Amino acid sequence: MTRLAPLADEARWPVAVMAERRGGVSAFLVYGDRHGIQRTFVIDAASERARIGRGTGVELRLSWDREVSRVHAELYRVGDAWVLTDDGLSANGTYVNGERVRGRRRLASGDRIRVGRTPLVFRALSDEGSSTFVPAQARPPVELSRMQRKVLVALSLPSRTGSTPGVPATNQQIADELSISVDAVKTHLRALFGKFEISGLAQNQKRARLVKLAIDRGNLSAEDLVSEVQP
Repeated sequence: MTRLAPLADEARWPVAVMAERRGGVSAFLVYGDRHGIQRTFVIDAASERARIGRGTGVELRLSWDREVSRVHAELYRVGDAWVLTDDGLSANGTYVNGERVRGRRRLASGDRIRVGRTPLVFRALSDEGSSTFVPAQARPPVELSRMQRKVLVALSLPSRTGSTPGVPATNQQIADELSISVDAVKTHLRALFGKFEISGLAQNQKRARLVKLAIDRGNLSAEDLVSEVQP
């Protein structure tokens, strides 16, 4: 049976370390849980399939999403590739990069899947991905609290509005958008700098670097960069 388990702090580790600790990683899925906290689940290298749904018999259970069917969709291995299938399993359909899946769809690393109201990001690891060198985009997203994610999204405010593309928001702009104090913003940013391992950078480099790393690692999506921060 497919072994799916939350990575917790291991989401910060290089893929090579995850593979060593878990006996090999084939692919992983990133999604937000019922509280909006980002979670990462891995499919180990020995697995052949992973079912997604709301019922108790699936490997990846999204029990809070009432638009997800009990068995909604299935991932299974074909050679070195992974295929997503929805052969009429779901009531509301399965979508990859905005297109509804009718039958089978071969997945590429970085594909965005939606089941019910829940978006997921698929990441597959090649043989190269298990080596000691891990490109930034091959590393999984960092585990964030709900407020840390809100601060991260708010940090991209100038990029979303188009006012000053590429220049992150100031502490005051973030505080105003989220209705929190500037001191609280600073506290969350310090935590984010630590989680993305950039605390040692110069102060004038950290904020832009944080936004770039968050995009590279999947913590910020294209949708985040064009949408409002939810209260």
